[in-house]
Amino acid sequence: MKNCSVIILAAGRSSRMGKPKYLLELDNGTPFLENIARQYEDFGIENIVVVLNSDGIFQMEKHPLNLTHKTQIALNQYPEYGRFYSIKTGLQFINTDFVFIHNVDNPMAKKKVLERIYDAIIEADVIKPIIDGKGGHPVLISRKVIDFIVHEKQNDLNLNEVLQRFTTKRVEVQDNSILLNINSHNEFVEFMKK
Repeated sequence: MKNCSVIILAAGRSSRMGKPKYLLELDNGTPFLENIARQYEDFGIENIVVVLNSDGIFQMEKHPLNLTHKTQIALNQYPEYGRFYSIKTGLQFINTDFVFIHNVDNPMAKKKVLERIYDAIIEADVIKPIIDGKGGHPVLISRKVIDFIVHEKQNDLNLNEVLQRFTTKRVEVQDNSILLNINSHNEFVEFMKK
């Protein structure tokens, strides 16, 4: 068991997509969220937290997913605050010293990528994957960052600005999937063609 959790951010309104992104399906019929959670479980993550808004929870009740028993659902009651507050909400369910932050609009969490990021865990407070100089996801944060976010009084801070306050290590990976960011129907169609 790794001293690490994952927060999967899925509390956005998905207005450009027209349906919750976590319900989008890969060509094998697996919803994005199921695929992400399964990949983290296979990697050895015991604590999987999914942050949803109230509509997302309603949709999940209508369309139950086959999520691992290690998955917990956290309700973000104020999705308008953005990613920072979603992470803050998810961190209430975390008891490990390190946390992956994964956006649901990237359905991939490949084991080799996770290993490369996790192997750099003691080198900085924020570990980010890069390919050809471009930053991607997921990002791994340390206990120092976790504590800062949990105790921060403001709820609508810019996540990138917050992370810049901490030591950061960029690790080179050989996988373009870290750049995936599927926000619209057209982007989804393009992704499915590959």
